[in-house]
Parts: sequence; C-alpha cells; structure tokens
Amino acid sequence: MQLQNQLFYCSCASRIFTEKMGTHLILVGLLSICSLSFGQECNQGLLGNVDFPGTDIKFIYAADADHCQQLCTQHPSCQFFTFVRADWTRDNRHFYCYLKSTSSGQPNVRTPLLGVTSGFSLKPCNADLQPCLPKVYHDMDFPGADYRTLFTADYEECQRACTQDRSCQFFTFVNGVFTPEKIRYKCHLKFSWPVPITPTPERKAGLVSGFSHILEITQDGSTACDGKLFPSTDIPGNDVLVLPTVCVEYCQTLCSFHSSCTYFSFVSADFKCFLKYNKNEMVTKVKEGVTSGIPARFCQVDTKWVTVAHEGVDLRGSDIRFELMDDADACQRTCTGDTNCQFYTYVNETFSDKAYWRRCYLKRAITLPAPPKVTKLANVVSGFNLRKCL
Repeated sequence: MQLQNQLFYCSCASRIFTEKMGTHLILVGLLSICSLSFGQECNQGLLGNVDFPGTDIKFIYAADADHCQQLCTQHPSCQFFTFVRADWTRDNRHFYCYLKSTSSGQPNVRTPLLGVTSGFSLKPCNADLQPCLPKVYHDMDFPGADYRTLFTADYEECQRACTQDRSCQFFTFVNGVFTPEKIRYKCHLKFSWPVPITPTPERKAGLVSGFSHILEITQDGSTACDGKLFPSTDIPGNDVLVLPTVCVEYCQTLCSFHSSCTYFSFVSADFKCFLKYNKNEMVTKVKEGVTSGIPARFCQVDTKWVTVAHEGVDLRGSDIRFELMDDADACQRTCTGDTNCQFYTYVNETFSDKAYWRRCYLKRAITLPAPPKVTKLANVVSGFNLRKCL
C-alpha cells in the first residue's frame, strides 16, 4: 500500500513518452487512454479489511471510507481506492485515502489487511458529484485551513454557522470538556475550494481550451452585478495565494470565493492570478498586461466567460479521457453534456503533431470539501457544511 507515484503505470505510455518526451500533451493523452473507465460496472460497495496494494496515483486525507470514495469519484483518473481507518495499528498513518488506477480499471491484487477499507469510484454509477456530507466525526480533528473562529453552544450550531457562511467547507468544534479550558466551545470554520482550480494554462499553437457551459459557480444573492475590473492596473504586494487561471474573470471568481481575498491582480502573459489581502488600503499602479479587480461577495457576477473558447491555450493535466471530435465546438458541447467534465482542451489540425489531431480532452478537478489533514483528537467534533443537504 506504499505510495508509489506510478505516473507511468501504462507501459504503452511510458514507451512512447520516452520517444517523444518533448511534448507533454502526448503523455497526457496516452495516460487518458490507459485510464478510461468505460466498461466498468457500477460498484458502490465497500470492502472492509481488504487492501488494493500498489498502483497509487496519490494520497489525500479523508474523514472515512465514504468520503474517500467520493474524492475518488471526483478525481479525473481514480478508479478505485484504499482508505486507512482510525483502527489501523501498523504505523501512524490514519485517514489516508490512496487513489488508484490501472489500465484494466480493476485492482491488480486484492489482499486481506486489518484496518483498511477499499472500494471503487462511483463514476460508472452516474453519482451526484456534489453530494451531501451530513456525518459528524467525534474525536476527530481537521487541522489547518482555519479562516474564522467563534464560540458556539454545541457542534450543531457550529455546523449551522459553517453552512451559512459560503467560505466554510468544513469545521472543527471543541467541546465543553476539552483541555485547555480557555478554548472550550470554540468553533473553527475552515476553507477549501468549492470551484475547480484549472491545471496550469500554457500557450500552445493548435489547441483550444475552455469550460463546461454549466460549470457550477453558485454565488451569494440573487442580484446581478458587474464585476469591478481595473485594466492595465496592478495592485502590488499583499499576496495571499498565486493560482493558475486562464482569464481575468475566473481570477475574480476565485477571489470572490476565497475567505481572505480583498482584491486581486491577473497577469495575462503567464496566466497567474494573485489573490491579495489588505483590509486597510488598496494602492494601484499602472502596468500593461495586468488587470486588477475587486471580488463580488453578495451578488451574481455575469458568468458568460465560461462560454469563451481560448485559442492557442492548453490546460495541461486533469484528464478524464479523450475522444475524437470534428472541431472545438463539438468538444465544448461534449464537455457541457458530461456531468464529470468541468473544462476541456481540443487539438486542431494545425497542431504540430498530426497524430493528435481532433482529440478532445475532457477534464475535471476535485471540488468536494477536503481537509488538508485529518487526525485523532479527543473531545472535538468535525464535519462538513450542509448546503448540499438543504
């Protein structure tokens, strides 16, 4: 079960990548072929004390096996997983969620192992990709990602506070018998991205990239508003986070969702979105190639930008699969019609390598609430917001 990072698990991809290692798109496409989930049956069951050793893509933390299964379902290439439970005793790994994939879509090996639970992605089941996560977890901490704290009477009120605050994705509540006493009844609200973070955009002739036209972006309020942008303007300093984004409107969306972003700057030359925090002042500076702006907190900003196709741009990685299409419009329509797809890249017949013409790469990123870490801790309660349950 050791994390092996077998990025080249498909032998055909490894061989051809060695021959053409200068073209990243080749690797992405071939791995997509090798990780297709077509033909997989819907298998919702969990296998207690069964390990699927090896073939790891990555590991992330999960609250339990159900949460791990949902994270596997959202990951673009995960087909099955093994979760290390709280009762695992061989070492200090607990709440590890190992995401896995093979060319066949099935584990190469199944072995008995106490303290783990394994299962399969729900992609073939047409599962809800934004499920309700109603469970609460006693004596479990979600450390990190805090952006706000308050005192509440119980964990139910803490969860309600998290549900009503759009920035909150999960929480940890300290109960009335916790030590030290001075932080009893403290409710920690925590952040993770509820909108997809795209792979790194890269300028590449012959490619077209864009978004699903039904990309889920739910903002507060029903009032429509125009986002405030400052063309040819930089707001230097006060950076909180730098993210890859393909356009300034998406940068503004990310700032609007981030719990600490007060304004932002987008550099079009290298597709970098600088999220910034300063509650006291906003000092601007004229600079070509940079657009800055203010987030929209309590209204619906126009999302027509999701319909824009970006010529000469690649969104590397995060591939679900590829299919052959006649043009970029057909690729966009396929992405929009596929509930798994959030964004796409299409290879035109002007691309330098003819072998990849007409390929439509469908892509997605995890947006399910995912704590940066999960640990055991007595007298605390953790859980997720209930916005999807309402």
